[in-house]
Amino acid sequence: MKQGRTLEELARELDRQNVAKSDLIASTRKLDMLDNGMLNVMGEGTLELLPLAHQQIGARVGIPTKYYNRMAEEAPGLLSHNVNYWFENNPESRMLRLMDNKVRAFLSDRYRRRDNFDLMSWVLPTLRDIGGLQVTSCEVTEQKLYLKCTTPRVSTDVRQGDTVQAGLVISNSEVGLGAFKVQPMILRLVCMNGMISNVYGMSKYHVGKRITVEDEVQQLFSDETIEADDQAFYLKCRDIVKGALSDETFMMIVQQLMEATDTPIKLKPVETVERLSKRFTLTKNEGDSVLANLLRENDLTMYGLSNAVTATAKEDELTYDRATELEELGGNIITLNPTEWRELAVA
Repeated sequence: MKQGRTLEELARELDRQNVAKSDLIASTRKLDMLDNGMLNVMGEGTLELLPLAHQQIGARVGIPTKYYNRMAEEAPGLLSHNVNYWFENNPESRMLRLMDNKVRAFLSDRYRRRDNFDLMSWVLPTLRDIGGLQVTSCEVTEQKLYLKCTTPRVSTDVRQGDTVQAGLVISNSEVGLGAFKVQPMILRLVCMNGMISNVYGMSKYHVGKRITVEDEVQQLFSDETIEADDQAFYLKCRDIVKGALSDETFMMIVQQLMEATDTPIKLKPVETVERLSKRFTLTKNEGDSVLANLLRENDLTMYGLSNAVTATAKEDELTYDRATELEELGGNIITLNPTEWRELAVA
């Protein structure tokens, strides 16, 4: 499993971000993209747009990413003209999420703010109440927060000598790149690979009531209504966290793993990995790593392929975000139905 920050380092960074962040609701008529790629916001001054915000602006005004990036590189004046035309002639309210006085996200006015600092304030006491729980890995990136925990008290063997432990992953995005999630995780002790299950967990999308403004820019703050709603939400999260670590959930996933050990790859490993790479959009380096891991372990089963993918997630050159996506892919392989498996690994 890829390592990120220590829990203490994570807490310090979330404290810093909690002070450095702010939110605006603005009519697009009060926004002006400049030729240098920055955004002038009425009453707030000129702000730098981070790459994700540029991507979200392009998607919102209907400019394909490839063409948006080409204009930004070769014809910035043309890009600003296009964006400002649609800002003015198709006006709408948008939420601008700021960090360190930079625009990190350009989102819907219905985006429901559930931020990492508040989330951890609720979740950590719950995790501390669960005896023997260990934080195995954690990180906060520009895209998401991750907290990965395991408990040695819930463990068993998939095969003789191949011990796995129960765990969970809590993840959240403040910038519109995914729901808040609580997902069961399995830690394989022989190699310390983490596999994330998309079954038996919970996801909650950041959708709330529309916040509209009429041709103006407005600062957003928390209010008592939002805090009351959050309290009910986080109480439910506590129940989901405990359920994800239960013996029952763990054994249901382990049963899937045991069945996967008896599901053979009936195709040459090279062809299987090529199909896997095409279906799940792996890079060439990722595909090469999966193949090398599969051949090294010489476990030509569904279980072996899953482990080959989760082993790839530990590669140094991968970002923490991408490594976590591969840990989820390892879990997705285990839950492929018979038809999907035949398409992937049967001649």
